[in-house]
Amino acid sequence: MTGPLLSLRGIAMSYGAVAALRGVDLDIRAGEVLALCGDNGAGKSSLVKILAGAQRPTGGTVALDGAPVAFRSPQDALRRGVATIYQDLAVAPRLSIWQNVFLGSELTRRPFGLLDKRRMAEMSRGFLARLAVTITDMETPVESLSGGQRQAVAICRALRWDARIIIMDEPTAALGVKETAQVLGLIRRLHDEGRTVILVSHAMQDVVAVAGRVVVLKAGRKTEDRPVAGLTAGDLAGLVMREPEAA
Repeated sequence: MTGPLLSLRGIAMSYGAVAALRGVDLDIRAGEVLALCGDNGAGKSSLVKILAGAQRPTGGTVALDGAPVAFRSPQDALRRGVATIYQDLAVAPRLSIWQNVFLGSELTRRPFGLLDKRRMAEMSRGFLARLAVTITDMETPVESLSGGQRQAVAICRALRWDARIIIMDEPTAALGVKETAQVLGLIRRLHDEGRTVILVSHAMQDVVAVAGRVVVLKAGRKTEDRPVAGLTAGDLAGLVMREPEAA
């Protein structure tokens, strides 16, 4: 496929009289790390919810692999290869690693339908190995993991579905320097696997570190769409703050 993996045209989202998105056009290419930036209220959350299948746009079209698509729910988006990892991760802290990875999609053994715990643990360990994360005991409760390791478990859940597009919403928020570096390493490994990552972030230094392209939203409109190469964190902050030119 030579065209965009995911294509948005004229995407609008209104909540009563409030317009959160105003005719956004966006092409997302296979295998890229795309940063989505903007101040609070810029429309990032609404766009992510549309891509995640959590809400339907009030205007515009979405195409996946060149064919029109309408995600009916987050599970529908996931089945079509779009996984979203929100800032709160939505993990079950008291459950084990493998239980979180396969939560809601457990594997069973025929003919009795018993949970195939060994297989799920082995697959979870394999997913973590692909991310260069070493945790030996898949029975470890997620609540005992570091912030970076919890992000890895959430990513493993996306890999379990073989997601081609992984949306990460503020993945380094509230993390320290070491854990932030771990999460950025996870993003690089997803990129190395050829997966598309949409990074929603206020941390401009993270964008410079891993993204190939940045899209800026302001007041529901796309104001910037350019390569990150050659830009500094200060440059990106300036793009976010800059008022769009009058039409």
